[in-house]
Amino acid sequence: MSNLTVKDLEILQDTLNQGDLDYQLELDEGKILVMGPSDIVSSEVGVRLIAALYAWVNPRRLGRLFDSSGAFIFPNTNLKVPDVSFVRAQRLKKSVRYFGELVPDLVVEIKSQSDRIKPLKEKIKKYLELGVQVGILIDPDEEIVVVYHSNGEEIELNNQDKLTIPELFAEWELPIVELWPPVFDEEE
Repeated sequence: MSNLTVKDLEILQDTLNQGDLDYQLELDEGKILVMGPSDIVSSEVGVRLIAALYAWVNPRRLGRLFDSSGAFIFPNTNLKVPDVSFVRAQRLKKSVRYFGELVPDLVVEIKSQSDRIKPLKEKIKKYLELGVQVGILIDPDEEIVVVYHSNGEEIELNNQDKLTIPELFAEWELPIVELWPPVFDEEE
């Protein structure tokens, strides 16, 4: 089977769901990519980022944030599911009960323990080629964040830095160290 469509993916997803299997599917150039559940560190990093962004985006009504279950159909008919994504309000005035049929303004990929960095970098660069304004790669293992801008600029941040996305969220910032899951003392 080659050159599968989004409709083919929907049929397969329905079949998998009937068997109570929890897989996330993407469509990339006619090929279905199957991804298992994420590890809990990656999941927590995503929640921490979404919470920080939501606290800024929601009261200002800037747009919509999506977690790792929100899928988007890109212009080349690929179906992608970033770990975190954002679409400006003027581009998506109302959410629909289907995949987003547009390119998000922001996509974030969070390295899971089984992921390799090089394919994640390539995925973000592909997103940018398709019209994403800002792509972010978060590596919890190395505690590094790389911000990719549509103009080709890449900025690597570490725990002494603050994440900013001025193209989308003027004045918003998040200390990188706040992305990482805390370690609780036994006495707490």
